[in-house]
Amino acid sequence: MKRNVVWAVAALLVFSAAKAVAAPLVDADWLAGRLNNSDLVVLDIRYGADAGSPDAFEAGHIPGAVHADYATAGWRMNKEGVPGMLPPVADLEKLIGGLGIGNGTQVVVVPRGVSASDYGSATRVYWTFKVLGHDAVSILDGGYKGWLADASRPVETGAVTPEPAAFKADFRRDLLATGDDVKAALDGGATLIDNRPAEQYQGKAKHPKAARAGTIPGAVNIPQGQFFDAETGRFAGVDKLAQLWEGQNVAKDADQIEFCNTGHWASLGWFASHELLGNSKARMYDGSMTEWAADDSLPIVNGQ
Repeated sequence: MKRNVVWAVAALLVFSAAKAVAAPLVDADWLAGRLNNSDLVVLDIRYGADAGSPDAFEAGHIPGAVHADYATAGWRMNKEGVPGMLPPVADLEKLIGGLGIGNGTQVVVVPRGVSASDYGSATRVYWTFKVLGHDAVSILDGGYKGWLADASRPVETGAVTPEPAAFKADFRRDLLATGDDVKAALDGGATLIDNRPAEQYQGKAKHPKAARAGTIPGAVNIPQGQFFDAETGRFAGVDKLAQLWEGQNVAKDADQIEFCNTGHWASLGWFASHELLGNSKARMYDGSMTEWAADDSLPIVNGQ
């Protein structure tokens, strides 16, 4: 009887380990060893004039991957003139389920892996999964470019038609900041972190969709470019990220709201803070400056 109990416990531990949620960032070697896992979906979100076309995906992708162009598949939408907003939950459930992703699926999001803005596509999709209550999601560190860096890694060609799965969201409001949350932060509480380039933070330049230049009063600036390591083509290391927060005198565990123009670059800051530095109180304002600047009653200043 004791031996049976031991075997049962051992079997349970093995099963639990197999089903464990992967780290926020996984490397190409990790993924290469798991391509045949039936409960894993490689989600290629490459986008742009060339990289995001169906022809580009069919010309080469990680074996078994499915493609959902970040810019056109429905990951974000225009709401009342504000671009890049989170779509209705039902729409996202349909999109994700149609990619063959169910609630028990481990998802690995694959960007091109060429710049901070490109990584922003992956962190935004990652944030979307998290907001929908799906924790089994990771980003391929290095992206598709990193996968190709080793010529021995396999590449598949041709179109892929996923078999639809059932995906049901469990919405997490605690990861999303609204304009009202940001207004409340003006009176104290959450630290506002602007993840745009310094020129936009300082009011010297602005996004074409933003009605006014400048930033939200009291915000500190941690520009999006600092989250990417150009030498390695990977996300910045945890030590570097900690230094960025320390450099702005922001505690790693401080209640904070990340923002940018449309919730793209801000997803990099949220990912760094919430997922890599472990701050469960980090939120992202997806309306960001395009929403904020459209309301003339809301204050804007030039960052210093």
